[in-house]
Amino acid sequence: MALKHAVLAALASEEGSGYELSKRFDVSVANFWPASQQQVYRELDRLEQDELVKARAVRQDKRPDKRVFRITPAGRGELAAFIRATTKPTVIRDDLLVKVACVDESNSGEIAAAVSGRLEASREKLAAYEQIRAALLNGDSERHFLAAGPGRAEFGPYLALRRGIAFEKGNIRWAREVLSALE
Repeated sequence: MALKHAVLAALASEEGSGYELSKRFDVSVANFWPASQQQVYRELDRLEQDELVKARAVRQDKRPDKRVFRITPAGRGELAAFIRATTKPTVIRDDLLVKVACVDESNSGEIAAAVSGRLEASREKLAAYEQIRAALLNGDSERHFLAAGPGRAEFGPYLALRRGIAFEKGNIRWAREVLSALE
């Protein structure tokens, strides 16, 4: 998958400026496809050159004008082709796993410190995801939220967010197991 598909997906339901799109990324796809604001802006420029998105200038009082992007029919076609394409299994590339695989008596303390750092980062990320989840649900039950189905604009991002939550819970469980084994 390329960043272009994540950007097209973020624009599929609603147009937005580069800044708005970056913020949308933070609450929708960042749990599985992180991108900096600069990367999003560069990708929007490429997508516009490829005519997959179209920009329009929006005048603003007391601020510089902004460009608002929308997906074009060609962009929707690209996104549809991506959706139809075979999905490859995820490959784990994690430097912490390389470190853990090298654990021995001489470095177990350093490995434990690295795992503890990951544990804390995963706890923080999980807390952020849970806040996003609460905001998306907006007081609604998950069951009721999901019953609305794909017609709800936040349905897909919510399903992806659930995977991010499960991923961080798995990281936390694994880190605790490793730390216990190292003790």
